[in-house]
Amino acid sequence: MLYVNDIFYSIQGESSFAGYPCKFVRLAGCNLKCGYCDTKESLDINNSSLLSIGEIISALHSIGGGNNIRLIEITGGEPLLQEEVFDLFNELIKLNYFVLLETNGTISLKKVHKKVVKIIDVKCPSSGFSKEFNYENLKYIGVSDEVKFVIGTNEDYYFAKDFLKINKIKTGKLIFSAVEGSMSSKELAEKILKDGLNVRLGIQLHKILRLK
Repeated sequence: MLYVNDIFYSIQGESSFAGYPCKFVRLAGCNLKCGYCDTKESLDINNSSLLSIGEIISALHSIGGGNNIRLIEITGGEPLLQEEVFDLFNELIKLNYFVLLETNGTISLKKVHKKVVKIIDVKCPSSGFSKEFNYENLKYIGVSDEVKFVIGTNEDYYFAKDFLKINKIKTGKLIFSAVEGSMSSKELAEKILKDGLNVRLGIQLHKILRLK
């Protein structure tokens, strides 16, 4: 059984999959409380339903044109806090879904199915949790995975730059996204261009479109 905050169908708004129709499973509960979090309703289990894997899969089959849409993202909260999420990954892979995982990088990725595309959020200083990253996870990041930095201040920007310089990351899918209301995407883009960083500017497409 898993604590589920929401199951919904929308446009994938972030990552290299931005723009594609996607089914989302938002699990409840998080071990961090970032000040800029835009899904505060999923930070604890109060706003959730306890569902079996079968019930989750049935709900997924009922949205997005049934089986037409094969892209699924497991997000939160922090999905890896719930042990049964690994069984959910396995079942979805068996059903030939293409599975994305969005995680805050603090919990071991070792048990995540190798076919799951991991989108790892490395927390910058303005989150208040920049020291919480699990560096062992660097060895579980593959070429298909993505690493994201949410940037709200100049300190965040230099932290992200230094992180990429210091650590060996086995993927070229690197994303810098601005914190809405703290740093504009244009300002962040200008910094990326000025410094010649080979990173992707992340823009929350679903918010521009006013979708969930």
